[in-house]
Amino acid sequence: MATDILVIGAGAGGMSAALFAKRRNMDVILCEKTDMAGGITATSGGTVWAPGTDLSREVGPQDNPDDARRFLQSVVGERGGDALRDAFLEAAPAAITELHNHTDVRFAAASAHPDYRDGPGAAWGGRALAPLPFDGRKLGKDFSRVRPPRREFLAPGGMMVGRNELDALLKPFSSIRNFRQTLSLFLQLAKDRVSWPRGTRLVMGNALVGRLLLSLRRNNVPVLYNWSLDDLIVTDGKVTGARFSTPEGERTITAHRAVVLATGGIATNTSLRRKVFPFPDMISLAPASNSGDGVEAGLRAGAGFSDGVDSPALWMPCSTRRLRNGTELVWPHIILDRAKPGLLAVSQDGKRFVNEANSYHDFCTGMIENKHKTAWLICDRAFLREYGLGMVWAGTHSVRRFIRSGYLIEASSIGALAEKIGAHPSTLEQTVARYNALARSGEDTDFGRGSTTVNRFNGDARYEPNPCMRPVGEGPYYAMAVRPADLATSAGLTGDINGQVTDKNGVPVEGLYACGNDLTSLFRGTYPGPGTTLGPALVMAWRIAAHLAGRFPAAQTIIRSPEQTEHGQPVTENVSA
Repeated sequence: MATDILVIGAGAGGMSAALFAKRRNMDVILCEKTDMAGGITATSGGTVWAPGTDLSREVGPQDNPDDARRFLQSVVGERGGDALRDAFLEAAPAAITELHNHTDVRFAAASAHPDYRDGPGAAWGGRALAPLPFDGRKLGKDFSRVRPPRREFLAPGGMMVGRNELDALLKPFSSIRNFRQTLSLFLQLAKDRVSWPRGTRLVMGNALVGRLLLSLRRNNVPVLYNWSLDDLIVTDGKVTGARFSTPEGERTITAHRAVVLATGGIATNTSLRRKVFPFPDMISLAPASNSGDGVEAGLRAGAGFSDGVDSPALWMPCSTRRLRNGTELVWPHIILDRAKPGLLAVSQDGKRFVNEANSYHDFCTGMIENKHKTAWLICDRAFLREYGLGMVWAGTHSVRRFIRSGYLIEASSIGALAEKIGAHPSTLEQTVARYNALARSGEDTDFGRGSTTVNRFNGDARYEPNPCMRPVGEGPYYAMAVRPADLATSAGLTGDINGQVTDKNGVPVEGLYACGNDLTSLFRGTYPGPGTTLGPALVMAWRIAAHLAGRFPAAQTIIRSPEQTEHGQPVTENVSA
């Protein structure tokens, strides 16, 4: 079997690379290790961080690549990779426009979804693009090829719910609007379940996967499922194809022009995780099939490897609950609880250590930097009723089953709660007293809770002057353990501005490209805003296809704009990662 472009991995990056290459009149084959498409994308929020697009202008914020460039410089600092980020910013508007105009992918820019850090050029909205809901019935029998979201994120009966629908679902009787929206969702689900195994109204990452999969079908791109990468084929120093294990035995595909790796990174690869992760037994939110096949094959072919610079992965604090049948559920604490007023986080010693309202990545960075494998979220009963905590939904009348399973710890006093979580009672009492004093003053002089844009955005505007703080009130009191989990890896193969994989000296490995989590993060292990994994995956897929079609010059040279020249002459720069 032979083709022009062989893409390995059917996540957002791999599917986009296949689409972009096909649109440039190249023959493409897409191979997927499992029997389903989507990878990490399918179980994610599906948000894409892409500055300067036409969609941004439609919602009002005046976003542009120059502001984004200043913002990224303030976040990434001197960690390097400026040329890679310039290439990303240059291509992002074109990549999103092409998806909108020539595929079934549709996004809407969020008018209010701020970057995760404050700084020059930071944006309140416009950069975070959310996939529009998708009717999975359009896929017919291929609907079963869309990897389902995490069980924890499905409403009863297998229904998906978007972020903007959570309030209605959690408080259906608080308004006529909420009741109508909730009723509409469940009526649609009831209709779906007559003929389908789960709800066909796909949102978030599932919607993006469904739209990409339909686009592949309409563009006649073959997808070979259950084709697991064994190794790359290297001929006279050039990658010329790959060998696979398939249900029919070993098979080989020759790639006349290039192989594109998009296998999801090192998420569940024990050996590589041990080399770069801070703790050896950390949870991974990726599918078990994302075992570093592409990265390992790239390394055997001579590729370089980066540990991600600032961090080998992007983190989320997660709580885990084990059911009676042994199933372990994992809940990422993203926006529903940590930033709300009346909650604090402490380490095993009973002391606060971080701004609890920071982004999930920065919260976990605080844990890792202080060598805390576990932290405890602390709140009172009023908080639990109003906002919920993890898998304990807001308004839950009885929490007995959560307490029996050990998922939620309850005590009548702060001192008693401390004893149950292994902290010194007087220490936790002093911590809560200090927190309450700061909450009454409205200013967290210890950790700055409520002082940033994203803090306030995720807080509760009803509380003034600080929407992220109110005193912990009367008991009973509750604690929930959280640990850092990787949602995507920053460590990966090194590459240049066009997605060409490079060796240890920054020289391209001929015939080999990578995108998504197989390629080391161009944000150098920082997490600037929502969707900063999927944004680069889609944009780098576009650059790969454009480069293979001859759109861009050799990746070792980038021509600067007039204001970046010396003595009026263009200058060049090595742009390998």
